[in-house]
Amino acid sequence: MRGPRRDDRVRINERIRVREVRVIDETGQQLGIMAPQQALTIARQRGLDLVEVSATAVPPVCRITDYGRYQYTEQKRARQARKHQTTIVVKEIKFRPKVDEHDYQFKKKHIERFLQEGDKVKATVFFRGREIAHPEIGRRILERLISEVSELAVAENMPRMEGNTMHTILGPRPGMKKPAAPAPAAAAQRQAERPAAEPRQTEGNAAPAPAVNAAAAPAKE
Repeated sequence: MRGPRRDDRVRINERIRVREVRVIDETGQQLGIMAPQQALTIARQRGLDLVEVSATAVPPVCRITDYGRYQYTEQKRARQARKHQTTIVVKEIKFRPKVDEHDYQFKKKHIERFLQEGDKVKATVFFRGREIAHPEIGRRILERLISEVSELAVAENMPRMEGNTMHTILGPRPGMKKPAAPAPAAAAQRQAERPAAEPRQTEGNAAPAPAVNAAAAPAKE
């Protein structure tokens, strides 16, 4: 894989070709505005590089630092930023105007699960042929859905028509916690630790009575 083009990289040392720059040294102290060559001379004397950290500033801002360490710090910062990014997925559930109650409830359960997992849901009603002459049917379906999932979701827009479809966007209600994942191993362990029930005795498997030792028992006169 080819590396990025030269113009896309951070400019350092002799590649900084502007009239003047604002310089910050390795301790964070501002050294003022000077020509890049003068700043580079100072960096060389300290065994460091001159790195352009803000090319859009007027004049551009350069820092005297170790370029390898600067790259490592920037890459680490970028990884941390990506780690804390939240990816929002929009799932789409489709309804028909003549949806029956069983199908409606089945799809509503899917919507509730998506919302609990933190995803948004686009609920869409598709119209075919003459069905488009009765948009109020689709509106009733979506308004019912909004009402029934109101504890989990907030409607980002009321049902609206676009072409031959009507849709609404449902987002997870702020502050709603995701359900805890079940712990099958812990449940299995608790089941294994339960004491086994003693077998019940029936007439067929009743324990025999203890035998009497005739020799030990004295005869009555």
